[in-house]
Amino acid sequence: MRRIVVVGASAAGLAAAETLRREGYDGTLTLIGDEPHLPYDRPPLSKQFLTGQWESGELALRPTAELDALGLDLRLGSAAAGLFPATRVVRLADGSAVPYDGLIIATGVRPRRLPGRDAHVLRTLDDALTLRDRLGPGRRLVVVGAGFLGAEAAATASALGSDVTLLEPAPVPLAAAVGTEVGRILSQAHLERGVGLRTGVMVSEVTESGVLLADGEVVEGDEVLVAIGSRPNTEWLTGSGLTVGDGVVCDAYCEAAAGVYAAGDLARWYNPLFDVSMRIEHRTNAAEQGMAAARNLLAAPQARKPFAPLPYFWSDQYDMKIQAYGYLRNHDEVAVVEGDLAERRFVVAYRVGDRLTGALAVGMPPKALRQWRQAIAVRAAWRDAVPIRP
Repeated sequence: MRRIVVVGASAAGLAAAETLRREGYDGTLTLIGDEPHLPYDRPPLSKQFLTGQWESGELALRPTAELDALGLDLRLGSAAAGLFPATRVVRLADGSAVPYDGLIIATGVRPRRLPGRDAHVLRTLDDALTLRDRLGPGRRLVVVGAGFLGAEAAATASALGSDVTLLEPAPVPLAAAVGTEVGRILSQAHLERGVGLRTGVMVSEVTESGVLLADGEVVEGDEVLVAIGSRPNTEWLTGSGLTVGDGVVCDAYCEAAAGVYAAGDLARWYNPLFDVSMRIEHRTNAAEQGMAAARNLLAAPQARKPFAPLPYFWSDQYDMKIQAYGYLRNHDEVAVVEGDLAERRFVVAYRVGDRLTGALAVGMPPKALRQWRQAIAVRAAWRDAVPIRP
């Protein structure tokens, strides 16, 4: 294998490229990215960068010297436009063709948008730069979507002195991800900081003066940030023969087709630890999956290892540090196992069937989740892991 192409120059793609070199691959290694910037970290965009604490240079995933040492054929600012597995070629938007013997797809996701006037989204460095310039005292920001990204952005904008209105269609923000009780407690923090949180409202479109709700009301704002989820960047794979369904569908080894692997936010793979197909949009998973895909691409078929991670994510909102391990969605039960919800210092555990599948902590030290992480990793039974409550 003398030519490997990695499409996507963010956390997953860079981790894949570094792993290929670390594992001894010394052939041509092409890293393709649609943005003109060198690989950078995205989570700080809604936090340290948006507040102005960090500048662009502090977002870099690696110093330039370390990137140079990888000996990459770096193609930045040119998106992938087509994949042709029969001839093993990736076609770029500029018309050039890049041949490969092995391929790792890590093209990530893009924000969903709303009809009407263009609104802010928060995915790229350029998105964050534009929004940052529009925040501050006296500015009115409407955030559509109170998921983790919307909640973080609302918290940051509020701290900068902006007047923030946070709109959410669900009755309780984040309930689908973390449970109703936890979602309600996290939402309370917005109200205490003066953010105008409104739930159960549907936004029809973005207008010149704010947003139009489904009932005809206009919520006014100087700026509108849409944070209503994302779509995997898979359109360029149309006609490639790869299976696409809410992401690039892979097996447990992250393989999508012969010699083609996927990693990061757009990869939907079978995770044997939870016996479920999943797609994870978390920074830690992106890096781990990029490494796993690279190793499996280089390995002999019998030496490949299933990618069976214990997902981890974190979020910073106001003075709350939120951390979680496992797969929290589609849970059957949530139980408080330490601390107190009302004090916003607690650990909750999640059950699916008869198994412990996740744990989330708010306002607790990292060691508070250590035993839960281990229990999830060994597929502990719920009755053994969670004490019976009176």
